Amino acid sequence: MDKATLTPRNFIEEFVLEDIRRNPNVVTRFPPEPNGYLHIGHAKALCVDFETARRFGGVCNLRFDDTNPTKEDEEYVDAIMEDIRWLGFSWNKLCFGSDYFDTCYELAVKLIKKGLAYVDDLTKDELRKYRGTLTSPGRNSPYRDRSVEENLDLFARMRDGEFDDGEKTLRAKIDMASPNINLRDPALYRIIKRSHHHTGDKWCIYPMYDFAHPIQDALEGVTHSLCSLEYEIHRPLYDWVTEHCDFDPRPRQIEFARLNMTNTIMSKRHLRRLVEEGYVSGWDDPRMPTLCAMRRRGFPPAAVLDFIERVGVSKADSVVDSAMLEHCVREQLNETAHRMMAVINPLKLVITNWESDRTEDIELVNLPGSPEAGTHTARLGRELYIEREDFMEDPPRKYFRLRPDGEVRLKGAYIVKCTGFVKDDDGNVTEVHCTYDPDTRSGQCERKVKGALHWVNAADAVRAEMRLYEPMIDDSAPDASDFTERFNRDSLKVVYGYIEPALAHAAPGATFQFVRMGYFAADVDTAPDMPVFNRTVGLKDSFKLN
Repeated sequence: MDKATLTPRNFIEEFVLEDIRRNPNVVTRFPPEPNGYLHIGHAKALCVDFETARRFGGVCNLRFDDTNPTKEDEEYVDAIMEDIRWLGFSWNKLCFGSDYFDTCYELAVKLIKKGLAYVDDLTKDELRKYRGTLTSPGRNSPYRDRSVEENLDLFARMRDGEFDDGEKTLRAKIDMASPNINLRDPALYRIIKRSHHHTGDKWCIYPMYDFAHPIQDALEGVTHSLCSLEYEIHRPLYDWVTEHCDFDPRPRQIEFARLNMTNTIMSKRHLRRLVEEGYVSGWDDPRMPTLCAMRRRGFPPAAVLDFIERVGVSKADSVVDSAMLEHCVREQLNETAHRMMAVINPLKLVITNWESDRTEDIELVNLPGSPEAGTHTARLGRELYIEREDFMEDPPRKYFRLRPDGEVRLKGAYIVKCTGFVKDDDGNVTEVHCTYDPDTRSGQCERKVKGALHWVNAADAVRAEMRLYEPMIDDSAPDASDFTERFNRDSLKVVYGYIEPALAHAAPGATFQFVRMGYFAADVDTAPDMPVFNRTVGLKDSFKLN
């Protein structure tokens, strides 16, 4: 493959094409912080990192940004790796930011010896006064002119644990009057006396992200450090660190717009709050935008990748309609999900001219247009369940389902005619009576009727729990003072219906189209005595392609 002849698909690839003329090797990295689960926004960054490397014959490293021991946990490390594998990506090297703590410390000492870093005693409140504002310059700390020897001594004592959290900070000596506030003597190291998930109690000082990240990129030979747009203002500091730590060659940081979606929260802090305050059952609650939640809900990984590709890469922030993701999911499942019958809101139908002990096997196609997917058998008997909405006593015009004296076809079986119905004391229809025409078996009869209903045989139907989902966040209240005020408390509806026996032992994660009702996936909570299915997406598509 001649990399130089590739047609760039976005501005990032244009930069890479420009750079490979000098260095043909392309190395990227995906650097998640292990303080939560990956969500759909991270999936965009993940795809950009891995796909850019793949396109140019390079490699992508997975590096956990674990420089803050107060928030990180091994649980998140394992979950992130599972999510990446689920999307079909493989990393070149598995690294941890903490792998480089020794080198970061050595380079911090190097900057002190160069006169480019100093130990500061200002408290957070004092620093706020010295730092200035976006429109006014800051002032030098009174500790800025400490000697190299004093700074080396204090920094070593910081490492040895002589000082309390927040008592001292190592800062870069850059420019307190810089218009870029990130260059006003930014912190390089802080004291955190907390055990680390990866290094234990070896350290009580930890490097700041803006110091550690460029060092880690350079040590790994990363050529292109791809990150979201909010890091654009941090790029001068990124370049300052790699330059003054004497790295050659140095990585190139390129920023792109992050993913924003309607009816969706992309803040890991907000998502954690939803979990901790019990708004959702966990990080994998199928309403959440996390990848583990999407997997549980039945989203195919190919649909997520298709969605990310359609969104594209740009420099401009925008908001993508969440219906676009559901459209991609629906397209994928339409090609792969076996068609099965399930009744969500059951109403009993009795075929009065069918013998009570008679059954008949009805062969149904698993996947229309794919003979290789085979067929399965559904048993037809005297009593069935149909959807309650498929019968109306006094229907409107153009209602083509079951009505008094009306005819419909039972899917794969016979045409039936409604001859009556039974109501309870409250006036609710509890049972519909029909007769069937034995000469109208599907595939053996040319007579047509406009309505066709799915059904489940009452004698061997399996009761199942079905969880129906709506968007978790309501965008109709954008000015709410707290994002939890936008939480849609009707985003989960649990109902109990009936499924074909063939569905009773579906493995968690298996996806199906419940005919005429939507796409569903078997949940991890499913059990032999109560199968549980999540509605992945409905059949109706509200997204319009341009």
